[in-house]
Amino acid sequence: MHYAILSCVHANYEALVAVIDDATRRGVERIILVGDLVGFGPQPVECVDLARQACSIVLRGCHDQALLDGAAHLPAPTRQGIEWAKQELGAERVEWISKLGETYDAAGIVFCHASPREPISEYLFAEDVRRDPRKLGRAFEKTSKIVFVGHTHIAGIFQENPLRWTPASQLENYYHYKRGDRVIVNVGSVGQPRDRDPRACYLEVNKNELYWRRVDYDVQQVVAKIQANSHLTASTAQRLIRGL
Repeated sequence: MHYAILSCVHANYEALVAVIDDATRRGVERIILVGDLVGFGPQPVECVDLARQACSIVLRGCHDQALLDGAAHLPAPTRQGIEWAKQELGAERVEWISKLGETYDAAGIVFCHASPREPISEYLFAEDVRRDPRKLGRAFEKTSKIVFVGHTHIAGIFQENPLRWTPASQLENYYHYKRGDRVIVNVGSVGQPRDRDPRACYLEVNKNELYWRRVDYDVQQVVAKIQANSHLTASTAQRLIRGL
């Protein structure tokens, strides 16, 4: 199977279009999106509509869940953006988001937004290898083969034996999965990367070969749209420019 895995679009339509175009040119057979279509960015409607059209599977992320349940637990600027997005999307699109699943399992290959233990909310950070290895151990207890996640916006891979994290950049954006391994792969972020590379990121999977793809898009155009929207925070625009 030849497919692409996307995460953390965050209403960045230009980045989503660029990634889907790139994946299509590479001949992928299907596109899987593991959550967070909304939040932070200026075009939630366009992103939801494109995902519905282009993606075979769409799962719910933490910002999608906040849009449904209320975003009281989020910082005020983020909450304001989520509430604005919900109004923009309208009842029918919100209803579609409410029906998205939390996980997808294909013969032990698992897709979710955050972690195999808490599919929508649990963060798996590189620092957990040293600071909280028990948390990662519990995540691996729920992993039979390979789990694809997003959530932290940082592309890379957790390996079980020995327990370690390797950023995609240190792997030259390539990993060959071997039968019998248990790994948790972060596919990176389409719409708001936080690994100091502002280019959109997604994962191409061709059988057992994994490629993190970085795609240029017009970041300044998105920045201008954020800055022109009184419901969004200007700091989000600066993070896009810096990849943070």
